[in-house]
Amino acid sequence: MRWQTRRAVPDDVPEIAAINVAAWRSAYAGLIPDAVLDGMSERDRAAAWLRVLAEPDPAAVFVATGDDGRVGAYCAVGAPSEAGEAREPSPTGELFSIYAAPWSWGTGAGHAVHERAWEHLRATGFRHAVLWVFAANASARRFYESHGWRCDEVVQLLRIGDEDIAEIRYSRPIG
Repeated sequence: MRWQTRRAVPDDVPEIAAINVAAWRSAYAGLIPDAVLDGMSERDRAAAWLRVLAEPDPAAVFVATGDDGRVGAYCAVGAPSEAGEAREPSPTGELFSIYAAPWSWGTGAGHAVHERAWEHLRATGFRHAVLWVFAANASARRFYESHGWRCDEVVQLLRIGDEDIAEIRYSRPIG
């Protein structure tokens, strides 16, 4: 399948929300509490994504659409959520999320949307980028490493449900 990429629009939100929930339930089973996965709602995720799309640049959400027009993956990038990271090495962008619909795994949808978001970070003037990934998510870590990201061993705990889940930071220069 060939993937086209473009900036996300509000009409994409139902598909983005569906991908968000399906990808979490598929990829994170056994990594985060089942109660959290079971409690995820496409409606709640859609409301959150509408707020994200309303934010000004350089925050951006991109989608990869297939020949049939369906969204197969999305990626969100922009200025880091952590104020301290905005000063490392300077200026630093962040890949906030990238998810592909389980039906599109292995088709290149994730790669296509990653490359579009990466180009946006470069064009926006960022010179370095970071992302956070669950430390136990081996498949996502392989994806990032295959795209030039390197683990820098910075770890933080993210409270999800009633558990602390380790996230590890990856980074990459933009040049």
